[in-house]
Parts: sequence; C-alpha cells; structure tokens
Amino acid sequence: MCNQQTIGVIGAGGHSKVIQDLVFAHPDYSLCAVLDDQFEETVTQSGILYGPISMSQQLREKMPHTKWLIAIGQNEIRQMVKERLPFENMAFATLIHPEAVISPTAVIGRGTVVMARAVVQADAVVGEHAIINTGSIVEHDCLLESFVHLSPGAVLTGCVSAREGAHIGAGAVVTPGTSIGSWTVIGAGAAVTRDIQDQKVAVGVPAIEIKDRREGGKS
Repeated sequence: MCNQQTIGVIGAGGHSKVIQDLVFAHPDYSLCAVLDDQFEETVTQSGILYGPISMSQQLREKMPHTKWLIAIGQNEIRQMVKERLPFENMAFATLIHPEAVISPTAVIGRGTVVMARAVVQADAVVGEHAIINTGSIVEHDCLLESFVHLSPGAVLTGCVSAREGAHIGAGAVVTPGTSIGSWTVIGAGAAVTRDIQDQKVAVGVPAIEIKDRREGGKS
C-alpha cells in the first residue's frame, strides 16, 4: 500500500463508478478522494474522502503527490470542469486498465482513461482527458484529440482522426482514413464511411448527418 499512487476523481456519477472500479482493479493505485458538488459536506468513508469540487485546491496543497482524473462522461462538462480546476497539467493521471492492450508505440495523454479490454494499436495518438471505453478499438495511426469519448465497443479502423470533443457511440465503426469533426456525435451502431464535419450528429449505416449541434448549442 505504501508504494501505491493515490488517485482522486472529480465526479460521482455513473462514469465515476467505472473509473473508481478501474482504480481498485489496478495494483499500483489507491483511491483517496471523490469530489462532486452533490456533496455539500466533507465525509470520509473507508479511507476515501468525499466532498465538493471546491475542495480541489485545498486537497492539491495537502496531497501534492496525488494524481487526479475528471470522471465525467459528457465531453463538454469534462472540458468545463478541467478549465475550472486550479491544477497544472502534471496533476492529472493517465489510467490504463490492466486488461487493456496498448502498443508500445502508442501515445496516451494525461487525464485519459483506457478501460478493460480496450485496444490501442501502433502509432495511435490519444490526447488529454479522453475516454477509451470498455472493449473499444483504436487501430494503427489513429489520431484522437483531447476530450474525445469512445463508447463501449466502438471501432476506429486505421488512420482515423477524431477531433476535439468527438463522441463515438457504442458499437459504431469508423472506416479507414475517415475524419470525425470536433464536438460531433456519432450514434450507436453507426458505420461511418465518409468524413463528418464539426458539431454534427450522424447516425445509421452508412452514417448520415441528421443535425447541426450549433443550432441548439452544445449539449
């Protein structure tokens, strides 16, 4: 226990439960804090501190060696919380499940989580605060920018680009060399065979754009 890296998470929703399980599953990490604004007061249970996000600066000063993760599945909110936190970039962990497969030539950014049975292949680059969810596949030479979210079972074939904040739905497949625009949402089970522009919603087989998210703002 004394050699474990302590991890704190921001967020206490469903995605946070998965992140916490990931921490518990990893022999090198231990969970020390869960911060969320649903907690009005600070309590400690089983050695884990629970409290509001406003405690983040105090805890960063008190526990300078703790690494942090933003355990919020929605990309826009994850980005907003990141901008709100008084943390330098080095304060964030990169957390990879022991059952994930990561190529030695892949690059994974800080704040990113890679879940069980996910695969990240040769020369893929994953940015900061991304989510590579359970059983998803990132093939060779893919580029995923910051705040991207791959839902469970999503497959990015070779040389795919997913720009900032893109969300690829569960079981979706993106064909080789295709680009997904920033803050675009690809529906579950879609097959993306051509480039999708920024801030669109695309669904179906083959995927077609059905909505421009800018018409109603980010959601």
